[in-house]
Amino acid sequence: MKHVLNRWARVVLGPALAVLIVGLTPGVSGAAEAGGGHPKLILQITVDALRADLPERYASVLGEDGFKRLWSNGITYSNANYRHANTETVVGHASLATGTVPARHGMIGNVWFDRELGRLVYNIEDARYRLLTAGADVDEQTEIDPTQKAAKVDGRSPTAILTSTFSDELAIYFNGRSKIFGVSVKDRGAVTLAGQTGKAFWFSKATGEFVTSTYYYDEYPQWVTDWNAGKPVGKYAGKAWDLLLEPDAYQFAGADDQGFETDFPGFGRAFPHALGAADDKYMTTRLTLSPAGDELTLDFAKALLTEEQLGQDDVPDFLAVSFSSTDYVGHIFGASSLEAEDNMARLDRTLADLLGFVDKHVGLENTLIVLSADHGQPEVPGHLNQLGVSTASYFDVEALDKTPAIEALKTKFGIGEELIEAFFQPYLYLNNDIIEKEGLDKVAVEQTLAETLMQFEGISVAIPSSALRSGAFPNVPVIDAVLNNFHPKRSGDIYVVFNPNVFINDFDGLEVASVHGSPWRYDTHVPVIFSGYGLKARTVTRPVAPYDIAPTLSAVIGAKAPSGAVGQPLQEVLEN
Repeated sequence: MKHVLNRWARVVLGPALAVLIVGLTPGVSGAAEAGGGHPKLILQITVDALRADLPERYASVLGEDGFKRLWSNGITYSNANYRHANTETVVGHASLATGTVPARHGMIGNVWFDRELGRLVYNIEDARYRLLTAGADVDEQTEIDPTQKAAKVDGRSPTAILTSTFSDELAIYFNGRSKIFGVSVKDRGAVTLAGQTGKAFWFSKATGEFVTSTYYYDEYPQWVTDWNAGKPVGKYAGKAWDLLLEPDAYQFAGADDQGFETDFPGFGRAFPHALGAADDKYMTTRLTLSPAGDELTLDFAKALLTEEQLGQDDVPDFLAVSFSSTDYVGHIFGASSLEAEDNMARLDRTLADLLGFVDKHVGLENTLIVLSADHGQPEVPGHLNQLGVSTASYFDVEALDKTPAIEALKTKFGIGEELIEAFFQPYLYLNNDIIEKEGLDKVAVEQTLAETLMQFEGISVAIPSSALRSGAFPNVPVIDAVLNNFHPKRSGDIYVVFNPNVFINDFDGLEVASVHGSPWRYDTHVPVIFSGYGLKARTVTRPVAPYDIAPTLSAVIGAKAPSGAVGQPLQEVLEN
């Protein structure tokens, strides 16, 4: 609203009176007026798996220029929760980008089973747009996240996102003059936030470089070629991840090498964690399992900001940086571990470096910063068991189809073969060929199987897609969250919600310590912090959602909200 008044006053009343009126208008800061009513740069920072309480929990190892700089110079929303059920990486990143739920933007999970193709689909795969670097998509290494290996298609694009993103609306509003970029270790972390109008770069474990696809470029900009030619991963060869501070600075100093942590090959469960030699095929994977992944992301983002001259004119530019190490460290070691604590200390220094760099090259008074996360993360069952939470456990999905209850159900319907074709979290897929061959009513099979599943210890609720289509479900928060995750063309047959602190821990044959993806608060509660650009520090405790971020950014520049947005502009940001 302020920039609309600004233009109206200058055109209708003339420059002199316009200055007086705009100067008296509440909410128009000096920084905003100096920048023509818009920030020069919008910096969106996403920390993968940053549960909202973790920065304050580990505040004793933080410095003064990272999280604390954001807190002391911005608006902190302490009660922000996602309202969709499948809290996975692409789902959260797409929700941040679009301001809406997966039922609308379509990214219902890191993977889904495409019935027409008859195979598992990775969320941003696109055979039309190959990667510019040969072999960058070929990764034979053991993956913590199996979705990369599920993608058999050498190509990436954002075209599977079904609604516009904030970055798309920014491009439309300024007629393509805004420079828009997304950077992350994870391809889905970069691609989603860059939208269809921006450009995305991500880290290839196969080549040890930051790469992109032909959706964005026909060939790399020279500065990217030069940056990759410098072999940035080489500085980590033969090195190890060790503690940043003295051991007595950490809460978990006496709890290294816990039995429930994952012993990744050559990495170990105790400090120091060896990263490996330059010719070790797992070396680049170990980089992403450590704070080194965030450091590489920062170094590339800094080069991009200067080489692409972001924030150097009066047209707002957009840079989305998604840091992934917190997610990987959480999967391997858990949120309550010495590794997680040291990673938080190092992430804090990485943020401080980024903020200082932006301040030097653009000015924080000219930069609107928003920090959030794509999802939170749970505690490891082993750790909870130590504290006396006996109900925390892992669930064996592979055994489902062969349990007596399911065998009885198959007998009831006259099915002698496997009824459950696959389970790709959180969706269970039925064997449609068997159901069709036996002439069964699929709705009846879905409903009966869902009722059977709910008898299993560890399963909270199982919801048939047929019930979601018909609206035959009660209005309760968990089911509302599942409905927010439902897309009729992409969702599976039955959505399975496990009890709090019950998890599946098998990722592509590797047992990991913790797995996110639930509708429970430890996975939905994330930070939302707006900072810079003349904002004054305050904490807001009323309930908000990360979907509010994209509409807020749109309102700041005066653009329309993304096409499917359900979030609302945050008034505290606009009032400042």
